Amino acid sequence: MLIGVPKEGVNQPLVGATPDTVKKLISLGYDVRVQSGAGAYAHLTDQAYANAGAELTDDADAWGADLVIALDAPTDEHLALMRSGATLITRLAPARNPELLEKLRAAGVTAMAMDTVPRISRAQAMDVLSSQANVAGYRAVVEAAAAFGRLFTGQVTAAGKMPPAKVYVIGAGVAGLAAIGTANSMGAEVSATDVRPEVAEQVESMGARFVAIPAQQEVSSDGYAKEMSADQEMVARALYAKVAAESDIVITTANIPGRTAPILLDEDAVNAMRPGSVIVDMAAANGGNTALTVAGETIVTPGGVTIIGHSDLAGRLPGQSSQLYGQNVVNLLKLMTPGKDGELVVDLEDEIVRGITVTQSGEILWPPPPVKVSAAPAAAAAEPSPQERAAAAARAAEEAALAKRRTFFGLLAAALVGAALVLATPALAAGNYIVLMLAVVVGFYVITGVTHSLHTPLMSVTNAISGIILLGAILQIGSSNPIVSALSFVAIVVSSINIFGGFLVTHRMLAMFQKG
Repeated sequence: MLIGVPKEGVNQPLVGATPDTVKKLISLGYDVRVQSGAGAYAHLTDQAYANAGAELTDDADAWGADLVIALDAPTDEHLALMRSGATLITRLAPARNPELLEKLRAAGVTAMAMDTVPRISRAQAMDVLSSQANVAGYRAVVEAAAAFGRLFTGQVTAAGKMPPAKVYVIGAGVAGLAAIGTANSMGAEVSATDVRPEVAEQVESMGARFVAIPAQQEVSSDGYAKEMSADQEMVARALYAKVAAESDIVITTANIPGRTAPILLDEDAVNAMRPGSVIVDMAAANGGNTALTVAGETIVTPGGVTIIGHSDLAGRLPGQSSQLYGQNVVNLLKLMTPGKDGELVVDLEDEIVRGITVTQSGEILWPPPPVKVSAAPAAAAAEPSPQERAAAAARAAEEAALAKRRTFFGLLAAALVGAALVLATPALAAGNYIVLMLAVVVGFYVITGVTHSLHTPLMSVTNAISGIILLGAILQIGSSNPIVSALSFVAIVVSSINIFGGFLVTHRMLAMFQKG
């Protein structure tokens, strides 16, 4: 099959495939045509595509391919260039565009919406919403820093002390976590809120403070948070307004698929923020999370609060965003090209393929059947009877007594072996056992107190010690005393295992950081 990658105009700086992903598409058996200039906004030259094996073409041939990879829904002119039976892979927002679905159905196009990939584990590598949100979260902090006009990190200088900027992130999804990580790395004091209490650990692992709200939210079966009730929304808004008023920068990320973005900060909440504060509304394209957001524009309120409403933050980093989008498409086509022969297999029995297929064979297949991602709770165990509890307690007591007896006899055997060694040792060397015992005690507390990050160099030290033991044992192996010779042999074997085992473990650890 022939894949076409068109250029979509000045309003879309991304491109559906990069030279790197073109090579991967060709390895799946496809022929690839790229419209001249398609990657210009992402700084990807036509020559780079040609070197990757793509054929450069014009607008009509790119849209007229068997399989078209795009970023956004086609215009009527571009849809007219597609042939009946062709396949379109792009972002379609089908829940908000029923008229578009009808046009695609009438054109006989098999349309696949990359922005409806189901939230299941094996589909993560194809989830364009997550990959683009990750870039957008990073860019949101960059935009906020540019508009804030002050340092993020706190400093103590000869001229005085400067406190760190306070950043508040509402929503701890992919975009929110990316924003938290970026702001924290720039030295800001970061706090975050999410309606899902289970993300608190993720927020704190990124170095931020989690601000919980009393009205917690349920997670729906498709992996997204459900819409709040009126009472829950009122409680949450009060918290958002309170923390926002104490913050320098607020980043909002709340989106509900197929719906207008919820209002998190009303006009009063925005006006209560300090002059010079900045809001980055990452939901501006879907209506915005503040009452004053203007999609596609940056405004300054009469109170001096800057509200950034860029509609496509990921598009402001077109190189990386295009690569991530293109890799998402490659991962999808790996699933749909099982023979790696360039033949697309649309298997509607696969929940991923069914979830993204919105039109096929003149039919509209949207919405798809719901995908359940939450595991059913395990059935509660039956309450044991009093007799069963008594029997279990007796077994536990018997096992504890057996363990104590084993420990006692083990210590007794060790003591007897130690006494035999002392008695067999010449009188002049007997005092060395005190040094050995002290070394064991000190070594135990030193080694157990070493942090995990230093275990690799600690292994090198133990290898060196084992080497010294090995040399000493080799010198004593020929002793006329059979006990000394036997102990020397044991020391040679054990130290050799430690040395060569240490080298083997180190080699395997280093191999984890090698590509391929």
